[in-house]
Amino acid sequence: MTRAMSPRRAAARGVPFSASPLLAMGGLPSWRSRLVLFLLFAAFLALVGRALWLQGLSTDFLQKQGEARYARTLELPATRGKITDRNGEVLASSVPVKAIWAIPDDVLEAPADKIRTLAKLLEMPESELRKKLDSDRNFVYLKRQVEQDTVDKVLKLQIAGIETRKEYKRFYPQGEVTAHVVGFTNVEDSGQDGMELGAQKTLAGTTGSRRVIKDRLGRIVEDIAAIREPHDGQDLVLSIDSKIQYIAYTQLKETVDKFHAKAGAAVVVDAKTGEVLALANLPTYNPNDRSVLTGAQLRNRVITDTFEPGSTLKPFTIALALDTKRVTPNTVIQTSPGRLTIGTATIGDSHAHGPLTVSQVIQKSSNIGTAKIALQMQPQEMWEMFTTVGFGQAPKFGFPGAVAGRVRPYKSWRPIEQATMSYGHGISVSLLQIAHAYTIFARDGDLIPLSFTKVSAPPTGQRVITEKTARTMRGMLETVVSPEGTAPKAQVPGYRVGGKTGTAYKIEHGRYVSKYVASFVGFAPASDPRIIVAVMLDEPQGAHYGGDVAGPVFSNIVGSSLRSMNVAPDSPVTSIIIPANAVQESM
Repeated sequence: MTRAMSPRRAAARGVPFSASPLLAMGGLPSWRSRLVLFLLFAAFLALVGRALWLQGLSTDFLQKQGEARYARTLELPATRGKITDRNGEVLASSVPVKAIWAIPDDVLEAPADKIRTLAKLLEMPESELRKKLDSDRNFVYLKRQVEQDTVDKVLKLQIAGIETRKEYKRFYPQGEVTAHVVGFTNVEDSGQDGMELGAQKTLAGTTGSRRVIKDRLGRIVEDIAAIREPHDGQDLVLSIDSKIQYIAYTQLKETVDKFHAKAGAAVVVDAKTGEVLALANLPTYNPNDRSVLTGAQLRNRVITDTFEPGSTLKPFTIALALDTKRVTPNTVIQTSPGRLTIGTATIGDSHAHGPLTVSQVIQKSSNIGTAKIALQMQPQEMWEMFTTVGFGQAPKFGFPGAVAGRVRPYKSWRPIEQATMSYGHGISVSLLQIAHAYTIFARDGDLIPLSFTKVSAPPTGQRVITEKTARTMRGMLETVVSPEGTAPKAQVPGYRVGGKTGTAYKIEHGRYVSKYVASFVGFAPASDPRIIVAVMLDEPQGAHYGGDVAGPVFSNIVGSSLRSMNVAPDSPVTSIIIPANAVQESM
């Protein structure tokens, strides 16, 4: 048997390697080499195709991916518009501050003593600061709206990864005095309450943006282009008069403290233009420091709280009866014996008055006299009067949170309900609604819209009662502050005034309780009314009648406000007479 020649021997005898008998023994098929060659060629073509795709057709995608590593779009904040009072006094303005932010990984490499100092400067526990820095994100805010002196101290630490960003902080020069009118903004400079919220679109403006190149540490190394220029917000001129606002606030605060009331509210309206000159609430808050803000402080009771208006509603019932010629000011109404039974219910006066003229019904605040007059009219007539002056209707004066109050549909009224609604029970209104409604008496029977912004011209009114009825009612309401009326303490030295007291039980859990809301609504000077003032005290202690509690507040606000407005007196000071035992209104 012949043995196969080894490759070494074959090579020694001059036989080529490719003809080696050993290679021939394997018998490998030729298609395998072709397949390998084909696969290599296909892979080469795929790489060429991918290169063409990336460099020829997908350049936009690659550029975006590249820019994402170094290019940034910065927001350019717009300056929020100022809020001023009608005379140009600044009530809210934006001051430049800084936001301090960090690249967590870089900051954590700083020495421990610098981290402690940073936490102290930012007024936060070191544990809280480290918790913020223990983040997987490349960007984290450490503190917003930081004053410049603090920012300078932080930057002096020279901690790698600490950066700042320009932003704005709202400042309110008059603090708690105008808090419920102006409102406040949040850390993003967006309105949250008051006119800051109501006029958000006007005040905010439009933010801008620009493209920049940043390095790994977030530092801007090149400006690329401005995408959109910022447009600052517009300034807002309110109808508020800062002097009258301060008068209303201080007088209300003094009275709330004196009677240990749960809360209080006051509003002053220009009878000629419908502008709100002052709006004050207690409790209140400082919008510059809201760290201890509570719900009770935040409530704008003038427009968001409703209550039974009590006797302050009687003038509308009497005005309707006069306007429809059912009574005259001298018509006599028998109110004896001080009680009136309607169905199974009985209503009464605080005192038995006997026969009273219609004018005296207002002066003495007789529930029985008002109810007897009301029952001469159809429920629909009274309902239309109430709704026309705005009761039960959602106000439309651009102030957020205003409530509609409640006036039930007239078809469901029973006689006793019609009687009690005539003197302000079974109906709910806000203090601003009742002040607004009294414009029909302060003016010549027409109702004008209210405004929280300064108006350039008096608005057109809607006729509610005749001019004759309005003038007659002004005369009746002037007798309320006379020595024989229920509110002699509402008299104002040097000015004739008119108005109506209100004292109503509060409702809790659907039942009347022995807690009171005392109110007074009136106008001055009575000869030519310029302002309407409404005052409300919630749960006063020691005294609870509107004439005793709210009347003096009205007097002080009216006197000081009219003098501030340079309104000429229309009455001698010597005409002021306050009896020792004034008449109290019926509840």
